[in-house]
Amino acid sequence: MKAFLFVFFAWVLVCLLGALPYFFTGYIPNFTDAVFESVSGFTTTGTTVVDSVEAFPKALIFWRAMTHWLGGMGIVVLTVALFPFIGAGAFHLFKAETPGPKVDKITPRLTDTGRILWMLYIILTAAQAVLLVIFGMDWFDAVVHSFSTMATGGFSSRNESIAYYRSPGIEWVCTVFMLLAGCNFTLIYQALRGKPRDALRSSELRTYGAIILVSAILITVSILPQSPSLETALRQAFFSIASILTTTGFFNADYSFWPSQARGVIFFLMFLGGCSGSTAGGVKVIRHFILWKQAGNEMKRIIYPRGVFSIQIDGKPGGKEVVYGVAGFVFLYFVTLFAAALLVSSAEEDIFLSLNISLSALGNIGLGLGKIGPFNAFPAYPAYVKWGLCFAMILGRLELQTVLVIFTRDFWRR
Repeated sequence: MKAFLFVFFAWVLVCLLGALPYFFTGYIPNFTDAVFESVSGFTTTGTTVVDSVEAFPKALIFWRAMTHWLGGMGIVVLTVALFPFIGAGAFHLFKAETPGPKVDKITPRLTDTGRILWMLYIILTAAQAVLLVIFGMDWFDAVVHSFSTMATGGFSSRNESIAYYRSPGIEWVCTVFMLLAGCNFTLIYQALRGKPRDALRSSELRTYGAIILVSAILITVSILPQSPSLETALRQAFFSIASILTTTGFFNADYSFWPSQARGVIFFLMFLGGCSGSTAGGVKVIRHFILWKQAGNEMKRIIYPRGVFSIQIDGKPGGKEVVYGVAGFVFLYFVTLFAAALLVSSAEEDIFLSLNISLSALGNIGLGLGKIGPFNAFPAYPAYVKWGLCFAMILGRLELQTVLVIFTRDFWRR
């Protein structure tokens, strides 16, 4: 139980300390805004209160990207990887911070698992940086954008994000690495070890791929009439899907001007999130997969009242406790989402935009529609709204229950 308290307060402390460079340099003179920017960075949300990041010195831009990169794999996971003496308590710390309904250990020793995940994280970050330089970025921008991509964060060194470069090559590189960052890192490790078939057996990975393909078809067909070419439509579609589904928040086009169908797909993807065991936020694909399977079983039960049905995950039957756990999480997610939306609406905001902003914060997405769409800084809401959304961002990053359990009576009785 102490692990949950440790993780929550560690994240709060780190976010507060992370605000100091913004505040003391005077580039974000309001402390609430500085904390908001820091929380957005460490939770890999990517929402920013900064109108012109290009006015920042390079050291501060690098710090913004570093908050993403550290928060992406997780500060506590880094601690577990570096300090083996934590012992048995390491698993509870790891579980409290790892996104998704299950914790995959690559090796029997959790400290070794943490180190492997961090090494993979570093290698992928370096590989993307090299490719971005090959396609025309300078080294500083390449490192900054690689930090943000692999963390699925979205902070950029340019006001126009990836759209600034007007480079199809850079956009495709970012698309591929965003989608990789949204995958379960354990599956990537298995594939790199020469076991791609084991990775492809994953029900979540197959569902993730299907969502990407179907969404790409719908958006491409929708925006093709207003695009200069099929390649442009495909590139913008895949990039936007990767950015929203993996909760990264980069943009290469202003999808606010896309047809309603395309914007509808974007809004739908905000409810999904990436895979478990990735740096992505959101509900996670595996939870939607489990609820979809269970919904099918409930319809079968109407036809066959005496039948016994179970869900299949990766070819293995999943128990009722898995379904109950997922259902409980999703219920809490939407209750929290609507509570946050009510908070935002108290600042005289319309309910759809309030929901959109809350979804962006809780899902660690950073982007949305309307006032929080591409090319827009975060609106100037009262301080209490920003503090509430900071809490929502941390809740989303730590998978809700890790934090909310602290506020229950049973937690303190035990």
